Amino acid sequence: MITDNVQAILSSLPKHVQLEAAAKTRSLDEIREAIDAGITILGYNYVQEAEIIFRGIGKKVSWHLIGHLQRNKAKKAVEIFDMIETIDSLRLAEVVNRFCQESGKRMRILIEVNSGREANKTGVLPEEIDELAERISQLSNICLQGLMTMGPFLGDPEKARPYFKATKQAFDRLVKSAIPNVEMRVLSMGMSNSYRVAIEEGANLIRLGTILFGERKTIDSKKQDQSMSS
Repeated sequence: MITDNVQAILSSLPKHVQLEAAAKTRSLDEIREAIDAGITILGYNYVQEAEIIFRGIGKKVSWHLIGHLQRNKAKKAVEIFDMIETIDSLRLAEVVNRFCQESGKRMRILIEVNSGREANKTGVLPEEIDELAERISQLSNICLQGLMTMGPFLGDPEKARPYFKATKQAFDRLVKSAIPNVEMRVLSMGMSNSYRVAIEEGANLIRLGTILFGERKTIDSKKQDQSMSS
């Protein structure tokens, strides 16, 4: 099922759009099948879960952090991930930059946009993006490459369109600003129920989970960790 799903999605996407598998709670076997089917980017919400799977997969794929990063997990995140899509403050960017300096790494990042202006969500407001981008551009071991948004969780994909549109407008604004050391390449928007609308509004990276793997299962991280060690 996973193989068929991945290949069907890949064959349907425009050439400029990349597919990221949102792998939260998925087993090592499921992830391996997805990679064999053509997945080249894995997205994880939690550093701890990614660390477990990383030991079984390694650098066969590009690793993206798509969940909120706690500062006390930043060092480990720098070790595992190739891109952090959820930078939402200068303070967090500075912490990531410091650990990158220590390890000799330059981290690709996206600014997370709270396009729905939801009080319970992380991300910066659209009007705050430009100032944050300017400040991040001065950090030597971080490369800002674009924007990411979740948008409100709505049943009707069409209702997500205004939030994608607002994020694309902010993206285009930053492109025109031509801030030194900022490479506006990636617009990460859209999930399983909304990715088609997101692509119509300019997304070139989509984060799909359920449509690839099926309904999400609960994960016993201790049990999975033990199986990885055996």
